[in-house]
Amino acid sequence: MLNLGHVFPVWLRFRGGKGVATFLGCLLGFSWPAGLVFIAVWLIVAATTRYSSASALAASLAAPVALAVLGQGAGALVFSATAILLWIVHRANIKRLLAGQEGRIGA
Repeated sequence: MLNLGHVFPVWLRFRGGKGVATFLGCLLGFSWPAGLVFIAVWLIVAATTRYSSASALAASLAAPVALAVLGQGAGALVFSATAILLWIVHRANIKRLLAGQEGRIGA
């Protein structure tokens, strides 16, 4: 579902892709209500923490749950696998969040 070329773009030496944006785009195409849940969670976490990476990670967890609640079990499994990939790609961000060193939105 999530194009690996967006997560690991060749022209950026396989770093710094747009995996979260692609995740959201695919999610909106698959189930716009689940996409709205993703957006709402992202906005709430961003407003309360001002961490974009934490917002993306939380929203990526909420999306498969929303799909399951909406009766889209197969989609929930696909987006769960994709969320796992996003978490793996964001492991450096997670380390910085835990260390209190991640940059904040607007800082």
